[in-house]
Amino acid sequence: MGSFSQFLLTVAVAVIAVGAYGLRRSRKTPAQRERERREKVSLIGRLTDGTLLDVRETEEAGLERQFLIYSYNVAGVEYECSQEVTDLRPFINLHSCRLGLPASVKYDPHNPGNSVVASETWMGLRK
Repeated sequence: MGSFSQFLLTVAVAVIAVGAYGLRRSRKTPAQRERERREKVSLIGRLTDGTLLDVRETEEAGLERQFLIYSYNVAGVEYECSQEVTDLRPFINLHSCRLGLPASVKYDPHNPGNSVVASETWMGLRK
């Protein structure tokens, strides 16, 4: 009976170790989660018209970050959102963004506050 309980203990420790390794390995960085969010909204999102309100550049902990601030309306509800576009710099020239002009916005139909004006595969900014 002692060897069987030792076997069970060994199996339990192995299962816990594999589970802990899997959890650590599956943790995504904030940048990875944001990219996945952009991809999902770009893929499933519904299209609406919005307005580009502002472009902001900030510096936090020595890192420059860029944001687009925009608004749009869905079913009579006005949304004002910001999207970090730091990782999209190869696709967006922030200095050519024209404030106050229309932009296309893709939003999640199940959560209209979840939206994008740009992703790696789609661009709603107009020139």
